[in-house]
Amino acid sequence: MNYNEVLQNAKEKMAPNCRVCKECNGIVCKGEIPGTGGKGNGNAFKICVDFLSSVKIKLDTIYQNEGQDTSISLFGKDFKYPFFVAPIGGMNLNYNGAITESEYIDAVVNGSLKAGTAAFTGDGANDSFFLDSLPYIKAANGVAVPTIKPWKNDKALEKIKMLEEAGAMAFAMDIDSAGLVNLALAGKPVSAKSVEELSELASSTKVPFIVKGVMTKEGALKALEAGAYGIVVSSHGGRVLQDAPATCAMLSEIREAVGDKLKIFVDGGIRSGADVFKAIALGADAVLIGRTYVIAAFGGGAEGVELYTEKIGAELRDVMIMSGCKSLSDITRDKIIL
Repeated sequence: MNYNEVLQNAKEKMAPNCRVCKECNGIVCKGEIPGTGGKGNGNAFKICVDFLSSVKIKLDTIYQNEGQDTSISLFGKDFKYPFFVAPIGGMNLNYNGAITESEYIDAVVNGSLKAGTAAFTGDGANDSFFLDSLPYIKAANGVAVPTIKPWKNDKALEKIKMLEEAGAMAFAMDIDSAGLVNLALAGKPVSAKSVEELSELASSTKVPFIVKGVMTKEGALKALEAGAYGIVVSSHGGRVLQDAPATCAMLSEIREAVGDKLKIFVDGGIRSGADVFKAIALGADAVLIGRTYVIAAFGGGAEGVELYTEKIGAELRDVMIMSGCKSLSDITRDKIIL
């Protein structure tokens, strides 16, 4: 199987919910929630893609070539690439059920693991979204990051206990899903979280805690105060606030505010190895990729996810060659032009 075959398979299996557009930019699917689109006019999805397109990379091939190292260390583990599968659920609700929730989890956990990275797994109105992921995470020796919704803390603490038992290397809470339409339609009680509530979760476990859905420097400082290991700069794929800014546009001020005290991940419109490079140059440690990993999973299962991961990794390595970067630490702000 090659990546073009993955795309063709996905196009057939995902219709009509996802058209597998040549560029996954949110234009065709805008407003389709449930579905794959961004909220309302879709601007919060589209602007992430547009912003990254506006960032240019400086070409520099006059240097002593010592090869390119794309690896990164996080959670006490080494990974081949600085990008991971973003947490996505709802294969029936948002897609068309051509693969089950368990089949999707299997594909992203095992496909990313084979390629040397890892998957963030999802949670949802149906608790099985979370529960189904735990056996796969345990079988993968914990190399995955389960994500829980901002439930009341008593329920969140129960889920933290479960992910500990599965041996998860870290866990996340996507606090931006407090405004998710799908959860509201299901009548599920999720809400914003105070520093005190997040602190209770972080202090309840030794498993690294990531707060997903931080979009301001003030929010990053609150996550730091709460004891988080890291944050994900994210607008939930543009699905919760119609006019949110581009996620990567917020990286520089967030990095300046927290320095190296937090690991910074980012998602939103990242579609290539060049986009991964740009996000790191702007201040991210690593990135998450969402919708296009779903396409890879529908189109080729674990093999499709592995192929897609290697494709993005090869693109990142090519950009590093053309910009004079030996390792990720060389990907700095001066390598790009806004």
